[in-house]
Amino acid sequence: MAAGTVPVWASALDSVVVYAQGALCRRLARGTVPADGRVRVVGLPRSLDRDSLRARVVGASGVRVTEARVEVEAEPQDLGRVDALLRDVERLREDCAAARGRRDRQLTLIEEIGALRPVPPARKRDDPHRRTPVDAWLTLADFVDERLTVLHSRLSALEEELRRVDHELTVAVDRLSRASSDAPPAHVATSFGAVLTLDGTGEAEAEVEYGVPGAVWVPAYRLAYRQEGDTGRLLLRASVAQRTGEDWAGVRVALATADLRRRTDLPRLRSVRIGRSQPAPAPSGWRAHPEGLSGLFTGYDTAGPRPETDAVPARAGAAAPAVPLPPPPPPAPVAYGAPPAPGGAEGVFPQVYGSSAPPSAAEPRTQARPRTGGGPAPAAPGAASPPPAASSGFLPVPQPAAGPPRPETAELDYTALVLCGPEEPEGRRGRLFPGSGFDPVAVEYRRRAEAVAALPLPGHAVRPRESAGSFDHRFDAAAPADIPSDGTWHTVTVGEIPVGLRTEHICVPSVEQTVYATLVLSNATAQALLAGPVEVAVDEEYLLTTSLPTLAPGGVCRVGLGPAEAVVVTRRTSLRESTSGLRNNVTVLDHGVHVELANRLAVPVCVEVRERVPVTSDADVRIEERADWTAPGSEGTPERHAPGTRLWRVELPAGGTAVRDGGYVIRIPAGKALTGGNRRS
Repeated sequence: MAAGTVPVWASALDSVVVYAQGALCRRLARGTVPADGRVRVVGLPRSLDRDSLRARVVGASGVRVTEARVEVEAEPQDLGRVDALLRDVERLREDCAAARGRRDRQLTLIEEIGALRPVPPARKRDDPHRRTPVDAWLTLADFVDERLTVLHSRLSALEEELRRVDHELTVAVDRLSRASSDAPPAHVATSFGAVLTLDGTGEAEAEVEYGVPGAVWVPAYRLAYRQEGDTGRLLLRASVAQRTGEDWAGVRVALATADLRRRTDLPRLRSVRIGRSQPAPAPSGWRAHPEGLSGLFTGYDTAGPRPETDAVPARAGAAAPAVPLPPPPPPAPVAYGAPPAPGGAEGVFPQVYGSSAPPSAAEPRTQARPRTGGGPAPAAPGAASPPPAASSGFLPVPQPAAGPPRPETAELDYTALVLCGPEEPEGRRGRLFPGSGFDPVAVEYRRRAEAVAALPLPGHAVRPRESAGSFDHRFDAAAPADIPSDGTWHTVTVGEIPVGLRTEHICVPSVEQTVYATLVLSNATAQALLAGPVEVAVDEEYLLTTSLPTLAPGGVCRVGLGPAEAVVVTRRTSLRESTSGLRNNVTVLDHGVHVELANRLAVPVCVEVRERVPVTSDADVRIEERADWTAPGSEGTPERHAPGTRLWRVELPAGGTAVRDGGYVIRIPAGKALTGGNRRS
């Protein structure tokens, strides 16, 4: 049945799952099943992966899909649907050319008026000298000056108009280059659809699923909290860019960190048996060649050679036309069950369906027609025949051996098989071989689509495959989204993520007497929070954009908010040096630490003061602490602290102050002390 007679079902894009690179689209089409069951679902993009096409019937309607394949058709494009941006660019180009022409004509006119000069009449030899008419000179000068004044004022207006039109043309060209790639650029549109064969009758709704390249995404977040209630919410957003060739308008979007191109099929393991040998079962889908295949083209061969229709007549005295080189010969076909090639290279050559032997040398051969592919013609009857490889460009087909066939995956793809015609060699004519499947137009569409993978990432953004690690996650957007196929980043709101949130202030007064505000986030969901930028808003006012690390389920991390100027810290230290022991042979260094905190906010805050005490590996040197601080490890945060770190947690009420005193004593034996060394820092 011709493609034009197949009923067409219009489809609508329903949902899209964007992976780390690439996307999986689902379209829905509804209609009445025809008598032969064949329908064509249109609207698919040209960049789709043909191997990813899947189809099924939605709902229990008693109809099922028995076959699905991709077809390409060319049809005239509706002139009323010509892109408006392209029309604007063409119109502005004409306006710009007209404005430039008017400006150039004005410049020419100014040049002509400015070249006006008084020319006195020629004087004869016998005529006396005449006086110059000064009034005429001045009148001409006044005329030129007035005329140039008017012309220059008009030139300024024309140049301003040219600049305006040229600017509009630049903007229109930029919009056209950034426009969506959903609309076809030619007057002949290429219809890319799926032909489905349905089994059943009545109304049915089919779901067509296919994968496309040219889609990437990175996570982003927005964190908003209030200081009074110490509460907030984390909003997950995503920056999505796609150039798949179709606009995603009002579709349900899901985001996944998995690799769409990763193989998921199970390996086929062959059993190893000990004992009596058993024949291997024949693969499913293989059929033997029909009988009498060698005599199928007898009538074609006896008809004689065909006239050359594409030959170029040579003129007398002209050089002979260049003869194109024949294409390289394909690998020799090997019948199923043939012995392996020399050297153990089994499966190197493609195999032919069936295991029929080639024609015997004793069979009568008639004159074969010359090949149109540029190869050499076969020898005439009675002439010495060259070797098969030299005459036909193919290696001879070896004799089949016993055993079941071993077809490859490409040879079982019936939709991609090509039936070789009578112009092929003896070992290929009338048999099915895998076609090349090369579509240069589709390759160009895929190249344009995959260009989005090279887009520069937004600030603080991380690829989902890098932040997800060895686990895969999926996030479903709460509402439909619109993402045009323009290859630029678009923000999609996914949804709110429940997280634990508390505000803490941290200071290290021994390094810097500044208090920093932080937010402690705890992931309360069953999915990981991927690394990415987070916009922080405090009391509905934007504060900063920082980086959020990958947070596993149940994990805790800190997000810095910068200095908190309303919380003040002051630190003072003291040192007393003395000796002890029976002979005063132990040096005692008594260090004191005094920290004062003041809260000028209207809400209470919790301040974590970090100090550090010396650490020694010598058993003779003793360090005694005399403070109420604690060692880190009981806060529940995965932070790593330096050895000897000590913490004070101080609760400051609104407008309140607090004081903390502590210190440590270092006892150094005389034999361990450094003479003249710095022991006080």
